[in-house]
Amino acid sequence: MTSTPKPFDRSEGAKRDIIAGGIVVAAILLFVGTGSNVMQAAVRALIGIGGGPDRALATAVILNVALILFGWRRYKDLNREILERTEAEQRARYLADTDPLTGFLNRRALLATGQRQIASAIAEKRQVALFLLDLDHFKTVNDIHGHAAGDRVLQVAAERISAVLPPNATKARLGGDEFVAMLVFEPAARADIDALAAELVMVLDNVVAHDAQQIRVGASLGISLASDASVTMETMVRQADIAMYHGKDEGRNRHIWFETGMEMAVQVRNQIETGIRDGMPRGEFVPHFEPQVDIASGRLIGFEMLMRWESPEYGMIPPERFIPVAEESGLIGELSLQVIREAMEVAKRWDPTIMLAVNISPQQLKDPWFSQKLTKLLVEVGFPAAQLEVEITESSLFENLPLVRSIVTSLKNQGVSLSLDDFGTGYSSLSHLRALPFDRIKIDRSFVAAMRGSPDAQAIVVAIVRLGESLAMPITAEGVEDEATAIELTRLGCSKGQGWYFGRAASAADTERLLADRGLLRAPMAPPAGPDASEDAPLRKTA
Repeated sequence: MTSTPKPFDRSEGAKRDIIAGGIVVAAILLFVGTGSNVMQAAVRALIGIGGGPDRALATAVILNVALILFGWRRYKDLNREILERTEAEQRARYLADTDPLTGFLNRRALLATGQRQIASAIAEKRQVALFLLDLDHFKTVNDIHGHAAGDRVLQVAAERISAVLPPNATKARLGGDEFVAMLVFEPAARADIDALAAELVMVLDNVVAHDAQQIRVGASLGISLASDASVTMETMVRQADIAMYHGKDEGRNRHIWFETGMEMAVQVRNQIETGIRDGMPRGEFVPHFEPQVDIASGRLIGFEMLMRWESPEYGMIPPERFIPVAEESGLIGELSLQVIREAMEVAKRWDPTIMLAVNISPQQLKDPWFSQKLTKLLVEVGFPAAQLEVEITESSLFENLPLVRSIVTSLKNQGVSLSLDDFGTGYSSLSHLRALPFDRIKIDRSFVAAMRGSPDAQAIVVAIVRLGESLAMPITAEGVEDEATAIELTRLGCSKGQGWYFGRAASAADTERLLADRGLLRAPMAPPAGPDASEDAPLRKTA
């Protein structure tokens, strides 16, 4: 079964040609067979030889000839009209079934064609595999390079898909950056389907050139299976879509078969997304604050804001449960700024020496207006820019370094401090650290946790500390869980740290009590309702 309909089929017009032509030929033969004698008499009458038939007979014969000639011309005109109408109908049908950008089937045509393909394959005791392929981070291509570049990426993707798939595969574009391919195969040939899927992912993990721009794309691919006639196209597309998103969750740029358990995971994800949308206007997302201290003296120097979801239905939900969903659904920007605003309202009552550090999602760094949005928030709340530190993860530097440089430079010009978070887990180079105006480097907690038992982890920590010294950037160690780790970090030259040893993330009320105990609170907020302390209250008070 081909992937696109034949654009112009003239067979219908040809049939009409035969019928109409047959009628005309029959009329001519009838005239020739019965009218030859009459014609001779008519001619003799016209030239005056013999009496012959009446002149009326001759006139009738001449009219008959004229009618045949007129009919033939009318037949040609009618045939042309029929042919033009047929071609217009077939052109409209082709356009209605085809994606104009790639030439693949569109969604409507795929559902109809695919259902017939499933029925035919099952009748022949074969199976059907449906590939649903989604380009990774395609929205970023449109946002950064423009829609013309996005269209070019889609066309190149379609060309590469066609080059890999067998000629009898059904190919479709569902819309956006989602492609579908359907293949009929023998049950024993499932390994061939795996190999084909892997090849598709590989050829799409490549660079596309457009107007001197080098655009790298990748793909995640989900596969669903039809092994009996009861399976519908809608079910196959939905299952492949679920498998594809499961592959994205596992790291993208891979293919994965649908399994029943995945559907439950999608339902949970959808519940979380709905909960986020409903909970944002109700104020269910609140800031908690994790202490940051000078390790040697124990002096409190700031707090990192961590987001929590106080769900009335499920209780306190940690960020690792809902942040990924907020990022995938595009809600993270609005959600983050909402909670940052609340954190600023709390922190503006702190002593000016206490910093507020906030994490910025990589998705927010794709927003060219992010710096302006955060600056506007500072002005509206009345929070000092010099008291704010923005933490940017190392991996986010590489998706669009020029845009990130523009954002961080703008924030720096407003007086905001900048720290490079999770250092050591990405691919930052010394040139990036020197080119971007960071004020601090934070060592990822995985190296700190493994430091005492792993010489390699300890060597990485030492290297980062020495790098910070050479660049005049203070180092903060995350994940300091015990006194021994704190002592070792001090010995290695790391001056600042955060982690459970210094205090867990606590609510705004508990944080204000901690600051009040140290005389670091300018204007306490109203007493909160409920219990005096949360279970996340600091474990160890510091001077």
